[in-house]
Formats: sequence, C-alpha cells, structure tokens
Amino acid sequence: MRWLELTVEADAEAVEAVSEIFGRLGHGAAVRPTRLLRDPHDELAVREDRDAPYLVTAHVPEDDASSAAVERTERALWHLQAFGLRPVGELRVTSVDERDWTEAWKEGYAAQRIGRVVIVPSWLDEPISAGEVAVRLDPGMAFGTGLHPTTRGCLRLLQELGPMPDRLLDVGSGSGILALAALRLGVRRATCLDTDPAAVEASGANGDVNGLRARLDVRLGTLPAVPRGEPFPLVTANLVAAVLVELAEALAAHTASGGTLLASGIIEPRADEVTAALGAAGFVERSRLDDGEWVSLRMQRA
Repeated sequence: MRWLELTVEADAEAVEAVSEIFGRLGHGAAVRPTRLLRDPHDELAVREDRDAPYLVTAHVPEDDASSAAVERTERALWHLQAFGLRPVGELRVTSVDERDWTEAWKEGYAAQRIGRVVIVPSWLDEPISAGEVAVRLDPGMAFGTGLHPTTRGCLRLLQELGPMPDRLLDVGSGSGILALAALRLGVRRATCLDTDPAAVEASGANGDVNGLRARLDVRLGTLPAVPRGEPFPLVTANLVAAVLVELAEALAAHTASGGTLLASGIIEPRADEVTAALGAAGFVERSRLDDGEWVSLRMQRA
C-alpha cells in the first residue's frame, strides 16, 4: 500500500497546533526535532534545540480521497498563519511505501527532561536517574507533547509543590501529560476533563501505556460552574487567556480553600488580564514563569 507523507517545518510554539491539524487526518502525527544538543560532560543530557525548527509529519492513504485531505490540511495551515502564529513552513507531500515510514519517522527522537520529569517516547529505552520520574508519551498524540512553552511551564510549576496533594483536576487535559506527571510525582488520583473526544481518548490511552489508568478518571465535557463533588487541592488549566478569564469563577469553585491553581496558555500581553480575573475570583499569585511570549502562573485560592 502506498501513502502520502505530509511534512511541514514549524517553530516550537506552533508545533502543537500543527500536530492537531495533522491529527484530524485520522492517522496521528509525529514531531521530530531538526537539531539535538548534547552535553559533552553528561551523555544522558540530550535535549532539542528549541531555537531550531521541528518537522511535523503525518500520513494518509494514497487513494481517491487523498487530494481532498491534502487540500483541507493546506487550508488549515494557512489559517494558522492568518492568526499570526510563529513560522510554519510550506507543506511538502511525498508518495511513499508503507514500509518506508512505519519505523523511519521515529529516528532522531530523544527524551525530554523538564526538571525531574522525563518525557520518553514509547519505543525508547531511556535511563532514568535517581529523583527523576518518567512519563511515556509519543509525540504528536493530541495537545500536550511537552514541546510547547505552556506545557513546560506547567510542568515546572508542578515541581514547585511539596508535598504533592492527593487529588488533581486537569482542565483541558489534551494528551494527559500534566495529570500523568503529577501522578508520577506523588498525586494519588487525577481527573482529566476535555471537550475534545480525541483528547479524552489520548489521555486514557496514555494512562494505559504508563500503567496509571486505574488512578486516572477521564471525562468528556466542559467545566461546570458548580462542582459535583469536593473541590480539588490542585487544579491545572493549560488553556488560553480568554478561556481562563471566562472560567475564572468556575476554576475557583473547583479549587479547595488554600489549594493551588496552575494556569498556563497565557500570551504575555494578556497576562495582567488573566491575573486580574483570577484575583477577582479569589486567587493570589504565588509564582510566575515567563518563557518568551508565554506566561504560566501558580495561584493559591485564598
């Protein structure tokens, strides 16, 4: 069987949006760094060069429907540019045999180390040092690959907490990366909530891969204004500024008194607006991370 290989070069901050577009094709997407950096003094210290672009790749069967699929993808990528995201290159389409891509796309990947959390693709055997925790997660499977500054910001803020609370609510869970990392770091049970069925499926599947499914409650839907049970001592919300402002009161209702909210997905020009909305809902800022154009917040409910 022959396939069409779709590849586009994307800036780090556009990778997850492009992956989501490619994921609509129904066969997943792969994200590969174009350049890796190694520490000459530590053979385990390998990371992507985030100043270099990434390659996002997907495959569709080469049949009567493939032309329409390519056209839809080109149109969606054009719309990304219309919204002013960072650079996304021209879509490249190549005809390949199935045997040419089923394994070859995995070449060039390395585990990502974000503090103590190590994001490891499922096919790699990565040494884990004392004090580190591993999360098995394949690139390009729904939002939340660990590449975007907002995800990395949440993971760093998560590691500021200690001791870890017993329960977590992850609003807009995507791939489930934040919940899985929290479970590895000591949270006993996590609830994932997302409005995208593909994200819900990915969260559950990643829970299975990591042997954490029994401690993961995955739900499809929006955050209700009033919690159906006890509020959570820890809530994560890697969304966008407008949604965080809209959900500020609901996020406060779901966060226990004295509990923590990790909020991210905030473009820097709107950070004050988000902080003000969360403050009005009863949160106090405890920590802030700035990663280029993006801001992540650790808030405490007063």
